[in-house]
Amino acid sequence: MSEKSKQALKILVLPVIALLIGTAIYLQPHSDIADGMKLSGVRLTQIGRFSQPVFVTQPQGESHKLFVVEQSGKVVVLIDGRQQKEPFLDISSLVSCCGERGLLGLAFDPDYSHNRLLYVYYTNRSGDTRVVEYQRSQSNPNKVEPSSARLVLAQEQPQPNHNGGNILFGPDGFLYIGLGDGGGRDDQHGAFGNAQNRNSLLGKILRISPHRLGSLAYQVPSTNPWFGQAGVRTEVWSYGLRNPWRFSFDRKTGGLVIGDVGQDHIEEVNWSPAPVRGKGANYGWRVYEGTQLYSRGESAPRAVAPVAQYSHSDGNCSITGGYVIRDSRISSLYGKYLFGDFCSGRLWSAGLKVGKLAASTKMLPFKVSGLSSFGEDGGGRVYLMSLSTGLVYRLDPN
Repeated sequence: MSEKSKQALKILVLPVIALLIGTAIYLQPHSDIADGMKLSGVRLTQIGRFSQPVFVTQPQGESHKLFVVEQSGKVVVLIDGRQQKEPFLDISSLVSCCGERGLLGLAFDPDYSHNRLLYVYYTNRSGDTRVVEYQRSQSNPNKVEPSSARLVLAQEQPQPNHNGGNILFGPDGFLYIGLGDGGGRDDQHGAFGNAQNRNSLLGKILRISPHRLGSLAYQVPSTNPWFGQAGVRTEVWSYGLRNPWRFSFDRKTGGLVIGDVGQDHIEEVNWSPAPVRGKGANYGWRVYEGTQLYSRGESAPRAVAPVAQYSHSDGNCSITGGYVIRDSRISSLYGKYLFGDFCSGRLWSAGLKVGKLAASTKMLPFKVSGLSSFGEDGGGRVYLMSLSTGLVYRLDPN
């Protein structure tokens, strides 16, 4: 390799778009990272094999049960590590799978131990998004009552890709919902696309209270950025996203981290610390792909630059957003953001700091093929899933 080529592979500081928060970085391809940049002291512990796992989670206060979401429409429960024969929830008959469709998200109500409520995000048989409330059976704590289903939010999907799929309760107790831009290419919908159109729910992170209020299926918090404004969907929390397949909250600080899947060249990480958590933020798509100008002649008002990005070189293709590690057992990763790539299976950790270049970006010493998602339990332990093998792993110290 020429000296010029070697220099081109080094981590570069990028220009900021129109910076509200964060600083962008390039990540080196796996084969070009020196051994000294590889992270040691961590390993993967296999916890089970499932059918197309896409998420792992646990209700607040629960320590014995772990829940695995399978894309085809089931939620499987493990009790003290043992997979139960009967699924916790089975809505396979309602779900259109697979590709970027399916049962994609699960969130337990913060008051689940008392109200037994949980929420799922799936693609229905018509190819459209549904967020539905269910209630766990009162007589059987390992089973959801199918008849308890209540539609919370419905969104038509013009294309079968960019379905988003993540739902999480934030530190503020509200439900955050990630929706892609409607699919196809180039956010082809309308004159300026969906992502920059605040009158559309597509290409957004939404924030709602999912509980029924009278005839209302859900409530919009008065603290949302455009609450009460005409011509704007007031559920919108942040916008300018292509496909926020996986986002998470830092369990210690409350900050919001989004892994936004790119188009042809760039995968990006967006970070917004608490107390803002991305309120009203415009992350730039389709005007920008990462920090690169993508659509000329258009504007993305006050676009927020990503804090990390990497190219599609060396087999990379699609970011899988992860978590800021708060597992005290893993000192080498504590406080770092862990994420990876679906196609290459590579895993990176990066420090996320407002207005500063991440001090270091390291690679984990293993890959996960078909890296579909990450998950986190009540103790802060992080899980990784392989869509291609069905294996689910826990990240542990050596």
